[in-house]
Amino acid sequence: MPTVLSHAVAATAIGAAMIPPPRLPVWGLGALCAVLPDLDVIAFALGLPYGHVLGHRGLSHSLPFAAGLALVATAVAARRRLDAGSSALRLWAFFFVATASHGLLDAMTSGGFGIAFFAPFSNARYFFPWRPIVVSPIGIGAFLGHRGLEVMSSELVWIWLPAAAVVFGCWLTRRGRATSRRPL
Repeated sequence: MPTVLSHAVAATAIGAAMIPPPRLPVWGLGALCAVLPDLDVIAFALGLPYGHVLGHRGLSHSLPFAAGLALVATAVAARRRLDAGSSALRLWAFFFVATASHGLLDAMTSGGFGIAFFAPFSNARYFFPWRPIVVSPIGIGAFLGHRGLEVMSSELVWIWLPAAAVVFGCWLTRRGRATSRRPL
């Protein structure tokens, strides 16, 4: 799995593309949606095996979970009036993509048992054929030292730099549109 920071960075880039202009409260809620699937690590403390549907990378990493969490996040955003400029459907789509990005990024890592994209309907686990992201160890102690440096270097190349390019590209596009609308 990538680190929680990288999941949040990816969600922010998705927000830049889907919910313009900068809507920091909505992007923050999207980042939270992207991080929440990893709360399933408590399954280890509860004695559930990794491959259990409620285990790590199981139900909370699935597309149905992303759809449900997107509904909850959309209701929270509407209730708190976080973004009056976007429709409920647009907000739901953003929260869905932000949450689903967690499983998609995890499916590109070099370790683990794969992602149960279709749980609870199927507990089959999947990886993508291309897996360039170095898997992050579970727990802070294992992350310190050389292993953590290797993980962060990988995430910088495969998540942070592409996310920065998306944000910068969105900013340039919006800036160009604003400039072209100015009267001569």
